[in-house]
Amino acid sequence: MIMTGTIVNVAAISAGALVGRYAGRFIPHRIRQTVMAGLGLTVLLIGLQLALKSKQPMIVIGSLILGGVLGELMHIEARLESFGLWLQGRFTSAGNIAEGFVAASLLYCVGAMSIMGSLQDGLTGTPSILYAKSALDGVASIALASTLGIGVLFSALSVAIYQGCITIAAESARSLLTETVVLEMNAVGGLLIVAIGFDLVGIKRLPVGNLLPAVFVAVGLVWMFGLA
Repeated sequence: MIMTGTIVNVAAISAGALVGRYAGRFIPHRIRQTVMAGLGLTVLLIGLQLALKSKQPMIVIGSLILGGVLGELMHIEARLESFGLWLQGRFTSAGNIAEGFVAASLLYCVGAMSIMGSLQDGLTGTPSILYAKSALDGVASIALASTLGIGVLFSALSVAIYQGCITIAAESARSLLTETVVLEMNAVGGLLIVAIGFDLVGIKRLPVGNLLPAVFVAVGLVWMFGLA
């Protein structure tokens, strides 16, 4: 059923926020770290599974190169960070609820897993990426709510609107996105998810934000070379 992934994601964030708010201080930091590392390995597995399904590796390479150049020219990563800092500064005086809401909304909505997961949900109805994201967000909510308070709970509304809109748009455009297009989009997105996994397990942080355009470049390249 369409939107299942987002519904599960919203439920995980809400549950994690409530646990973090009322019991987070009783969960040792080392346990949260270990769980996040385990989830990071799961993210690596999901990303690799998607990436290895590619039938046109040159499309993937071209998409990452062109998408990376576009992302760097647009300064996507820097703009996202600046936007986050601006929001946090803007709502600092509004109290802890607003701060928790803004910080959590940015964390859960900005990233390859949010976009690729919503696209996968809308196009295939099998939201495995969003299920993995739900586990990550649930654990993150525990940590955030234990320090930033109940405002983290309200970020679930941001996730519902943001991911829901992407999912519905993808479902509406399903007829335009052929099996080959979706396959290569998923392959590019899978590599971006692998990059997130590297960050989660502490290997290396990569500029995933600047590589996000690669997902959409893949669509153009598949059609341009008559592979759709």
